[in-house]
Amino acid sequence: MASGAERPAARRPGLVMSADPQAAGGFRTALSGLTTRGRSFFAAGVAAAVCAYVLGQPDLLRVGLLLAVLPLVCVAVLYRTRYRVAGSRRLAPSRVPAMSEARVHLRVDNVSRIPTGLLMLQDRVPYVLGPRPRFVLDRVEPGGHREVSYRVRSDLRGRYPLGPLQLRLTDPFGMCELTRSFSAFDTLTVVPRVEPLPAVRLAGEASGYGDSRTRSLSLAGEDDAIPRGYRHGDDLRRVHWRSTAKYGELMVRREEQPHKARCTVLVDTRRLAFYGAGPDSAFEWAVSGAASVSTHMLERGYSVRLLTDTGSSVPGPEGGFGGDSSDTAGVLLDTLAVVEHSDGGGFSRAHDVLRVGSEGLLVAFLGDLDEEQATIVGRMRQRAGGAVAFVLDSSAWASRDAVDPYPDTPPPGAGPAASGADGEDGPGTAADAGARRAVRMLREAGWTVLPVPPGEGLPSLWQLADRYRSREEAGASS
Repeated sequence: MASGAERPAARRPGLVMSADPQAAGGFRTALSGLTTRGRSFFAAGVAAAVCAYVLGQPDLLRVGLLLAVLPLVCVAVLYRTRYRVAGSRRLAPSRVPAMSEARVHLRVDNVSRIPTGLLMLQDRVPYVLGPRPRFVLDRVEPGGHREVSYRVRSDLRGRYPLGPLQLRLTDPFGMCELTRSFSAFDTLTVVPRVEPLPAVRLAGEASGYGDSRTRSLSLAGEDDAIPRGYRHGDDLRRVHWRSTAKYGELMVRREEQPHKARCTVLVDTRRLAFYGAGPDSAFEWAVSGAASVSTHMLERGYSVRLLTDTGSSVPGPEGGFGGDSSDTAGVLLDTLAVVEHSDGGGFSRAHDVLRVGSEGLLVAFLGDLDEEQATIVGRMRQRAGGAVAFVLDSSAWASRDAVDPYPDTPPPGAGPAASGADGEDGPGTAADAGARRAVRMLREAGWTVLPVPPGEGLPSLWQLADRYRSREEAGASS
């Protein structure tokens, strides 16, 4: 079998694989492909030949030789069969939310001049995506192709390799099977689930305006205009004659510069802040919430940045904000698809990344906090126009016994006034008391804090955050 001639895949150029059963080894390697039936035939033939020689039975010797030679002939025929096939794989889609299905399309092309025999196709997939798919392909004519597909589904986010594709050749008698692997593989990205959020107007838009609106530089008059050099194609009606006379070259008034609102989404990834694992854990809820908020703010026209407690920022090599394009949303979702727990113990690095007074809206998804970390997070409020924190009690999420992780904090819909007026801790464990103190410290620092009970949906909390902000602004103005 000669080397498989590759040709571009019709549906995904560049992902082309070729199989050559001879390329992986010689005839001795092909002998290892004998099936149980083939080995049984060979052993029975050898035993019959030995018995015929001992007993002097020529007829039995002929039967023994036939049984022993038949598997070897099948191996030789299969080994010398010169198939040239190419395979391709296409994912639809290549990025899928958790708990959703994606379809994988496989195509096998016969690029040789002879028809193939029976082919068995198998694709390698991780265990979390489901069972390994197997297909039996009938005879493929010269220049023909066969297409099959299967579905994959994962409840856990991440990046999962698909492949390499394996092709199993077998003879008509089932005596020998040769398995060859293609060289290429694909990657399926399972991103966190994104929940649609209601359109509310949160405070903290000092760096711009949301709702897809922009703020322009005010040009109070002719003297306040900021000119620039003339460029080919500029409208001559925008020529600034005073600046032209001053600089000795043609100058035009600048176009209005839009200032987009900014939003920083902070994700707490500390290992010690979350307990439990799995798709229903507190950490997965926080990651899904960060994905939902990031996508929602991008749709509203914000420039969004993702920040973790380790100080890593996406997008931008230096913590720059991304635009509202689908590429930015894809980068953020791909990052959240692979985010894992960090070994860090604090938010100092994230605090240093924030720039004073230029962050706009800050939305944080936090786990368990002690007083020291609550103090650092509280200082972040000074570097943002508005700050909203969703705090998860991971022990309550792990046990699913407690309905409200912070009894002295207002339940959803009750408003800030429902908090304990006396400021004393209610009954509960020391960990619960520490969590309540951390929540109180954040509120005193100016954060809008919403404790997240186990299983609570983000859309209702998002509306509640807007209600809290309105009450806080009304109280501040009065």
